[in-house]
Amino acid sequence: HTDDLETTVSSVRELLEDIVQRQLISDVPVCALLSGGLDSSAITALAAHRLAAQGRGALRSFALDFAGYADNFTPDGMRDTADSPFARALAAHVGAEHTEVVLSQADLIDHASRATVARAIDSPPLGGDKFTSLYLMCAAIRPHFTVALSGQGADSVFGGSNWFQAADADTFPWLADIPIWLSAQLAPGGSSLFSDDFLAVLDIQGYQRDCYAAALAEVPHTGGASQTERRQRAVNYLCLTRDLLQDLEGPERMSMANGVEIRVPFCDHRLVQYLFNTPWSFKAFDGREKSLLRAAVSDLLPESIRSRRKSPYPATQDPGYELTLRDELGKLLSDGISPVLDLLDAERTRTLLNRPVPAVSVDITRLLLEAVLGLDTWLSVTGARIDL
Repeated sequence: HTDDLETTVSSVRELLEDIVQRQLISDVPVCALLSGGLDSSAITALAAHRLAAQGRGALRSFALDFAGYADNFTPDGMRDTADSPFARALAAHVGAEHTEVVLSQADLIDHASRATVARAIDSPPLGGDKFTSLYLMCAAIRPHFTVALSGQGADSVFGGSNWFQAADADTFPWLADIPIWLSAQLAPGGSSLFSDDFLAVLDIQGYQRDCYAAALAEVPHTGGASQTERRQRAVNYLCLTRDLLQDLEGPERMSMANGVEIRVPFCDHRLVQYLFNTPWSFKAFDGREKSLLRAAVSDLLPESIRSRRKSPYPATQDPGYELTLRDELGKLLSDGISPVLDLLDAERTRTLLNRPVPAVSVDITRLLLEAVLGLDTWLSVTGARIDL
């Protein structure tokens, strides 16, 4: 990379404008998925300005929300703020016609929707309510639009995730970012709901170790780079070739299950190639994540969004949702016919079910419940069998 910082910012802006212009080309109207974060706001703003310049009218934007979420939102360690106020602010700022898709607890727990999600994912849906909400959001968009722009991919391309700082990790950086209590679920002898025998057969940690060694061996390096730059390059490569694919697959399957095409401008090969060789000192030049993206589109965004801290995909905090999950898992134990029962540790599962339900239910603490129920649904709808 030979451009200086100012030229790099200018080049990123030029690339983004051209990419969004190209991805607005369609035989049908195009909308935008808007969370109010930097990534989706940047794409929405660029698209709105392009449509206005071409005299094609206002852009339509869609945001996901949960019933009572904004009024009762509590910072949960992953998210400092609810999305909806920021999405509304951005839509108003760029003159987009904004729609909020509001989901209830009943929507998220609907068995028919969850079964459809399992079929569409074609593997155990371990994303919990994320996949269900994505599916239902796309279902709400489908009567109006069949093409939508998304801000996905920016974290991998611009270096936006916390794990880009995990320079001393000896595994995939996103695994190093997992809380210790959660990583303990992967090995026998921990507090996993799955049995020690099942976990021993899987040997998840050994599998991760082998995959990481193979991936690290692929990383292309240039001469003269510092050790820090070499590590950041490796992290960037791992995110682009592993984590990004996982990040894109779920939304793509949920959207296509509804006949909606999601376009991802940040994954345009020209932008990815240009930024891959850009030094880390440029990507974090203002001391924050995605410095180059923020600088490239700063004139298009209100200050509230330019300064907003990164927030992951929203998840319901309704304790009633977690209570329903626990009820379902309790019924699986008592019915004795679920295909997943042979894989569980019954005692540890009952211990979890007897714990008090927190006043604020957080998605990362529901992962054990979601993993078991997701696997049960997938085995049931596919007829697949796991033989130990």
